[in-house]
Amino acid sequence: PSSSLPLVGSPAPPFSAPAALTLSGPFPTVSLSDYLGSSILVLFFYPLDFTFVCPTEVTAFADALPEFEREGAKIVGCSVDSQYCHRAWMRAPRGEGGL
Repeated sequence: PSSSLPLVGSPAPPFSAPAALTLSGPFPTVSLSDYLGSSILVLFFYPLDFTFVCPTEVTAFADALPEFEREGAKIVGCSVDSQYCHRAWMRAPRGEGGL
């Protein structure tokens, strides 16, 4: 049977959402179309900000960002939390469960 949900390894469906890209200022809208054709996109999902599991994976991506960029890849993380929660998590020190 066919499924309307995308499967792992299949192309991502179109999306756009406000993003917390910096520690202050406006929240720009990020879309899948921003990345199509110009780079490799690593799109990863995690359940919630401020959980005890997620920071290790998200900070590992952040720490490896220069390596991804050398290969021409962009990284986008996505969860169900708002851009305000993302920014608060970004501002929190790593030693206190932040990014």
